Amino acid sequence: MKTYVITLSKKFMSKHPKAGKPTFFVLKFISHDKIHTIRANYALWEKRIKEVQECRAIISIRVWKDKPYRSPQVEIAKLSCIDNVGIQKMEFTSDLSECIIEGRHYSYCDIAKNDGLSPEDFLYWFKTSEIDEPLGIIHFTKFRY
Repeated sequence: MKTYVITLSKKFMSKHPKAGKPTFFVLKFISHDKIHTIRANYALWEKRIKEVQECRAIISIRVWKDKPYRSPQVEIAKLSCIDNVGIQKMEFTSDLSECIIEGRHYSYCDIAKNDGLSPEDFLYWFKTSEIDEPLGIIHFTKFRY
């Protein structure tokens, strides 16, 4: 069976104002305060999530043991077709004030909370990312917008 890896960041990335400080994503994932993650390349993740939903693949949620890309990964969870994994297409408005999910407008504050970030941290996270293309909200639960 195929395995697709989603790695959660332990620390904020170098271009973020909180660079090097803990994100607590692992604890938030375990406590269900982080119920999704947002990834670039929507089309690729849409294909992968469909495979998971059809019981042809699983998602391995992992974290780097130490430095990203320079240390082993530790698996936190495996998600399969019984875990209500899903994906929704998300785009930002040009001023980043709202998120458009499947044609409906949402405050980025709501999306940030469910992604395990404060609204300010969420905006900084995505200000340094390529957001011209649709992003994929990968849901870890049955929740959908």
